[in-house]
Amino acid sequence: MPNLRPHLLIIDALNLIRRLHAVQAQQGLIPAQALIATRANLINTSKKLLANSEPTHAIAVFDGEVHSWRKEIYPAYKEGRTPMPQELREGLAGLQDAFWECGVDALLSQTDEADDLIATLADGMARRGARATIISTDKGFCQLICPQIRVRDYFNKRWLDAAFVQQQYGVAPSQLVDFWALTGIGGSNIKGVPGIGPKTATQLLQQYGTLAALLDACEQESAAKPLLKLRQHRDDALLAQRLVRLQLDIPLGFNLREIRYPPAQEAGA
Repeated sequence: MPNLRPHLLIIDALNLIRRLHAVQAQQGLIPAQALIATRANLINTSKKLLANSEPTHAIAVFDGEVHSWRKEIYPAYKEGRTPMPQELREGLAGLQDAFWECGVDALLSQTDEADDLIATLADGMARRGARATIISTDKGFCQLICPQIRVRDYFNKRWLDAAFVQQQYGVAPSQLVDFWALTGIGGSNIKGVPGIGPKTATQLLQQYGTLAALLDACEQESAAKPLLKLRQHRDDALLAQRLVRLQLDIPLGFNLREIRYPPAQEAGA
């Protein structure tokens, strides 16, 4: 067998499960039937992802009941989001088992958000010169995009790559955190700078490059109107930047050998 370059498939578990469940719930099924159908679809989808990605390692990352550090510094974080259906919440243990049936380990933390765990895993692979593929519709992961890290939107059958980011936002992946620091992210109830929308944020970052450079420029006497808004809301922009940026240094408590795919006993190792 050839010595394959390590490739980690990271599944944003609840992102995938909630969308699969929503499809079943729309079919007029009773909750118990929708949960059974979701589990069957989850197994089929996981098998497809594994076959298409051909990973050497795989993991499904779940969100726990986490009161995150983001909520500590910004209590309105993710306020107003639609809660998970009760029957789905109660059936999560069985859905977690579905990943195990496919040979994929599941990670759930009671202290850290799934997004930060996924970012830490992907960045760790990139630093080793290995590859990571993230399965999620969450565009927040686009800030991680680099030659070693890819993001796949399974439902829209597209790569959320640098070309997508350029088309969608007019900036590079490395500028996305600063872009969202200016515009905010409605889905997470993160406020940016009042009066600076996506178009203005793109123009400013194309001209100045980074939020740090923008903050320096807004202190000048000749600052343009958008920069004056930024000067008035400097703290809001810095808070949004901190909230949006994914953590890359969470202690994981396991190593790559433990999430090998196929698992060692199945691979005959």
